[in-house]
Amino acid sequence: MTPDKFERTLIARLKFKHLKLLVTVNEQRNIFKAAQILNMAQPAATKTIRDLENDLEVELFERSSRGVTPTLYGDIVIKHAKLILSQVKHASEELASLKGGLAGRVTVGTLLAASATLLPSAIAKLKNERPNVSINLVEGTIDTLLGGLRIGDIDMVVGRLPKALQNEGIASEVLYYEPVVLVARKNHPLAGKAHFPLTELMDYEWILPPQTTNLRQEINAALTAAGLESPARAVESVSILANRTLLEETDMVAALPAQVVLAYERSGDLIQLPVDLGIQPGPIGVSLREGRELSPAANYLLEKLRDVANSM
Repeated sequence: MTPDKFERTLIARLKFKHLKLLVTVNEQRNIFKAAQILNMAQPAATKTIRDLENDLEVELFERSSRGVTPTLYGDIVIKHAKLILSQVKHASEELASLKGGLAGRVTVGTLLAASATLLPSAIAKLKNERPNVSINLVEGTIDTLLGGLRIGDIDMVVGRLPKALQNEGIASEVLYYEPVVLVARKNHPLAGKAHFPLTELMDYEWILPPQTTNLRQEINAALTAAGLESPARAVESVSILANRTLLEETDMVAALPAQVVLAYERSGDLIQLPVDLGIQPGPIGVSLREGRELSPAANYLLEKLRDVANSM
């Protein structure tokens, strides 16, 4: 028989239960004992082995009054049967792990409001309980992240929630509401003042989110309501690291989500300015694509986000 014919015969005739039978017979060196272990009748087990031998045109086991022993042909088939069964076991373990959320990969789009506390804390909790879950963080603005969410490149977007009417096909879950506050370096010229009008901040450069974000639109609306124009020389940034460095090294001011400011204040180098922008606390939460079922790992991260939000 040629290699091609052996291959066609094995593909057409060999089943996983046959592999298990061959391996068990080899271990027990007795067809009756192997059949008992596999809950088979001995005649059926014997017939299965005979049929395989006839199909392959080789003898797989030598029979004697003391039991059976594999032939050279049997040794080859049993060796590969063990490899195949081992791979099946690994596949089943990975599938069970993935289904249970023990492993997998989650791609998360993160907005500024979630980057300081909510998302890092949730990821830390997840990794403590599910260390084999991989997390891929994608920073960006709401328009780019929602685009990735719609086409399936991103599993969820975490941060200040978009306006529902502008985002058909997106489902949002509010986790908490967060105010917007002003921050500057601790030695800023305005740092020592207990109260001052918003107009005094117009003498300084600002760090603001991009024009496409809901937060920027709310800031612009608040400034307009106060009779002021949006700062013309603003640095547009959603980077926590860049914003922090700019604030520490310059007299810039920034309008940021409160949790981000709290993270800055803990370092001792930045302070919250005593000025009310007049912006109502906004919804912070998770945006998901409507009609798409989350993977077990992504669902587990969502649970941890809810846990962290409840504690906040």
